Formats: sequence, structure tokens, C-alpha cells
Amino acid sequence: MSEESMPLCWRLETKPHKFCPGCGHGLVLKALGMAIDRLKIAEKVVFGCDIGCSLLAWDFFNLDTVQTHHGRTVPFIVGAKRARPELVGIAYMGDGGGYAIGAQHLVSAAMRNERILIIVVNNTTYAMTGGQMAPTSLLGQKTETSPRGRRENWEGNPLRGPEMVASFAPQGAYIARGSVSHVNRLARYLERGLKNQLEGRGISLVEALSTCPTNWRTNAEDTWKYLEKEMTDYYPLGELVSPWEKGVAEKEVH
Repeated sequence: MSEESMPLCWRLETKPHKFCPGCGHGLVLKALGMAIDRLKIAEKVVFGCDIGCSLLAWDFFNLDTVQTHHGRTVPFIVGAKRARPELVGIAYMGDGGGYAIGAQHLVSAAMRNERILIIVVNNTTYAMTGGQMAPTSLLGQKTETSPRGRRENWEGNPLRGPEMVASFAPQGAYIARGSVSHVNRLARYLERGLKNQLEGRGISLVEALSTCPTNWRTNAEDTWKYLEKEMTDYYPLGELVSPWEKGVAEKEVH
């Protein structure tokens, strides 16, 4: 099969957008599609999406796709990859599925250095269920379950998932944090995460800072300001662990 005839991951038909207006999931998926097509691996990918807003990605791509139980996307993709090592496994989830109910699976997979790519979309809220406080909700952030704002002495500090995994990352791991405000940079991180898997090096984790104006109750200007200022102040962008750069992080320039 020539490179020109290699299948792309994009679906050809047009269909309505399933995410809320202003949601960042569409941009994360665009970046992922760019990465998959650059590497020409669409026919090898098994794409697992978590329950939550993530599940709305189930028919975005011309890829073998499966919806999993909430928080169980990582072990499903791990199982598929172990059974069929030639596959390229991608586990796609929100911050709740990755860092709350699914945290044990994410941490255990990283400890075992499973050769998969985990994508965690961080919008600092449980979006699909009404905007409750998530592990990543920022201090002072008002949600349905923290109407006075998140308090350090009551709800604790927000979780930095990539930093947590980087603290014990095994050799060959790739860990990065991107943002939907820098789609090309995010696509490059995702491409590197996929390349890390293709080369059999180790676990790849890419967090994508995303937007949720519906539950943030923000207009377009305030949504972007919250993403690029408040979120990135606490969740800095860049590569935390890279097998190609010997631990030298590529930091985002603001």
C-alpha cells in the first residue's frame, strides 16, 4: 500500500457537532487526528473513550473504537495492547475518569510502563454530570459541589496528574501537558506520545488543558482568559519527561 493510499483517521461524512459550544474536546480530537495522520497509523489504532464528555468522540474517527466503563479505559486498552502488541492503543478520558475513579489504573499502568498512550482532557470540572468539583478544580473555583469555591483546608489542592506520574516515571516514559490554545504544539506532543509507543519505549501520558464555558459559566473572552491565565499558572505547559531529551523539558513560551 502506497503512502498516498494509506487510510486517514478522519470520517468522510459530515455530521452535527456533539459537544457544547466552546468545548475544547473538539480541538483535542483535531490535534489527535493530526498526529495519527502524520504517522500514517490509522489502520493500527484502537481508540478507547471513557464515559463522560469523552464518549462523544466514539464516532469522530475512522478508527477501531470502543466505549468503556467510567474510569476503566486504561485497563481495557492495556488488555488490547497485550493481546495484540502490533496495535497502537489510545486511552482517551477526562480528568475525572483519569484522576479520580480511574487513578488507580492510570498509576498502575505507568508503574508497569505499559506501551500505550493515555490522553487526559483537563477542564477542571465534571462536565457531563453538571459541573461538580473535580480533582483538578482550581483553588477558589466555584462548582455545583463547591459553591463557595474550592478551599485548600477543606477540599485540598488540585491534582497535577502529569507531575504525579513523572515523579516515578520508568525509563522510556513520555509525559507532557499541552493546551487547546496551542493546537499545533498539542498535536506535536500527541505525535511524540504515539511515536514513543511505536518504538516500544514505554508509557505515554499527555494532558490537554481544555475549556468548558457551559459549566464555568463564562463568555468567550473570559473562557479563553481562564484557560490561558488561571489554568496555565497552576498547570504549566511543556514536556515533563521525554526519552529523546534526557529529562530536559521543552517549556511553553508565553
